[in-house]
Amino acid sequence: MIKTGNPIISIYTEMTPNPETMKFVANKLLYPNKSIDFPDAASTGPSPLAAELFTFPFIRGVFIASNFVTLSKTNDTDWADVIPTIRQFLKEYLEDNRAVINEDEIKAAPVMSGDDSDVVTRIKDLLENAVKPAVEMDGGAIQFKNYEDGVVTVILQGSCSGCPSSMITLKSGIEGIMKRMIPEVKEVVAESE
Repeated sequence: MIKTGNPIISIYTEMTPNPETMKFVANKLLYPNKSIDFPDAASTGPSPLAAELFTFPFIRGVFIASNFVTLSKTNDTDWADVIPTIRQFLKEYLEDNRAVINEDEIKAAPVMSGDDSDVVTRIKDLLENAVKPAVEMDGGAIQFKNYEDGVVTVILQGSCSGCPSSMITLKSGIEGIMKRMIPEVKEVVAESE
């Protein structure tokens, strides 16, 4: 049998609705079926990849999901000037099979209780099956935070955090779907991590 070494990694970019973020998509799984947000360099403990990305002076946020990294840049940086450098860095990093996430360093997330109300269960299902895939296509993520008195609070991450159009999407898209599918929902509000 011939050993061919590490696979060739390809990286391509996709624009997101947020002009300050860019989605870098790999032909390799980075964090299968999960996502994690690093809003600053101090939060990168569990991710050697995120820590190294923050060494670029123009990076101000890193979001890692299944097969992509969404990066947020400083306002004075032009994507056209830095995309080739980031693509090359990611390609070499992944071809070297370096660690993306050290799962054992992630703080244990609170365990969701099995006694969620019927409304909360329906909200979570709707977010997971209808909303999350669309949001991930744009390089972001949405997570359920809580439900109280008809108000659903979600957390926006990745390209959604700070995106000028995210509030329009939240109110006219996500809130509209929630109200139609789950009559108990009166409003959807967002927090950015």
